[in-house]
Amino acid sequence: MSTKTIVVTRPSGQARQLIEMLTRAIEDSGVSKRSLLEIISLPLLTITPKSDEHLAIHIQSALSNADLAIFVSPNAIESVMRLFERDWQEVAKRVIPIGVMGGSSRLALKNHGIGEEELPTPIIIPKNNEQWDSEGLWNELQALNSDWRNKKIVIFKGEDGRDWLAEILKKAGATVEPISTYSRVPLDIENPAWQAIWEIEFRNSLWLLTSSEAVRYLGEVIRDQFTQNLSAASALCLHHNISDAAELIGFGEVFTSEPGDEALIKSALAWLSI
Repeated sequence: MSTKTIVVTRPSGQARQLIEMLTRAIEDSGVSKRSLLEIISLPLLTITPKSDEHLAIHIQSALSNADLAIFVSPNAIESVMRLFERDWQEVAKRVIPIGVMGGSSRLALKNHGIGEEELPTPIIIPKNNEQWDSEGLWNELQALNSDWRNKKIVIFKGEDGRDWLAEILKKAGATVEPISTYSRVPLDIENPAWQAIWEIEFRNSLWLLTSSEAVRYLGEVIRDQFTQNLSAASALCLHHNISDAAELIGFGEVFTSEPGDEALIKSALAWLSI
C-alpha cells in the first residue's frame, strides 16, 4: 500500500494549528484506516513582524485621522498588536471601523478583544464566506458607502503584498495609506524541512497552498533543486489567485477549495478518499 502525503506550506505557527485540526478530522473520518498517510510541514515563508519604534509612531499618526483601518491578513493583525502590546482602541485613540477579508482575521481580532469592547469596534467582513477576499471586502464596503471621496483608509499589510484593494479605493476617491507591518522570509534551502520533501512520491502528494508568494518560491526551489517535478502532484488552494500560481509552476492537478480552514480540511479528506 503506497503512502499518501499532505504537505502543509503555511508558516510554522499557523501550520501547527491546521495540522492538529486536519489530524483530528482524518481520525474521525476513518480515512487513516484505509490508507497510509503522512502529514508534512513545509513552512515556505516565515512571517517576521516589524518592531521599529518609528513604525509605531507612524501608525498612530496615520490612525489619527483615518475613517477605516483594513487588515489584509491575521499576520497583519498580530504584527500590529505585538508592536504596541496595548488594546486596539488605546492604539487608535478612538473607535475606528476595521475591515477584514475572512474568518481567520475575524478570529484574530476576537482573540485580541477587538469588536468586543464596551463600545465595540465595528468589524466589516464579507457576509458570504465564498467571497472572503479583497473583492468580497470591496463589495461589502460599497454596500456601506457609495462615496469614498475625502475618506482616509489605512491598510495594514506585508511587504510586497497584493495592492488591488488599495488601487480600487484610490480610484473611488479615497486617500489610502498602505503600511507594511511584517515581512515574509523564504525557507532557506538548507533547512532540514526540505529533506522530507526529497523522500515523498509527488504522485501521491497533496500540497495545501495558502499564499501566492509562497507558491512562486516553491516553484523556484523545485525547478532548481529537485529531480521530480510537480506535474505528478496535486495542489489544494484557498483562492483562485493561488490556484493560478500553482498551475503556472506546473502542478498536475489544482483544486480550489472554499475559503476557511474547515473547507480546506473537507477538500483534503475528499482527496484522501479517492
